[in-house]
Amino acid sequence: MLAGARMFLEEPRLAADGVYTFGRPRTCDPTLAAAYNKGYKNRTYRFVNNNDIVPQLPPEPFYTHVNALRYIDSHDRIRASMPLIGGLADRVSGLTADVLAPASDGVRDHFIDSYLKVLEKNLD
Repeated sequence: MLAGARMFLEEPRLAADGVYTFGRPRTCDPTLAAAYNKGYKNRTYRFVNNNDIVPQLPPEPFYTHVNALRYIDSHDRIRASMPLIGGLADRVSGLTADVLAPASDGVRDHFIDSYLKVLEKNLD
């Protein structure tokens, strides 16, 4: 994502056709995020799998995400957005899916295999 942002800011005619990220941490300050969103509008897909811990780091407000969230809910559906209340309920649902290790959900959701499984399931 940062390479795509740098390419756009330094040489806009070389901008990538699209950028896909999976479980990416916050890497932008608000100014860079705004410039990236302007340059890559409708060409970025930022996937976050339910309780994946990595996209929650480092804390806001000093670092932020770019737009274009694709949220993978606890039922393996890909959503373009998630309302606050629905998102909280879905996170709780994900945490309680494994009663023997509820705290491990944030780590388990970060594995690329989890993302690939959902993407393959949603191809149909």
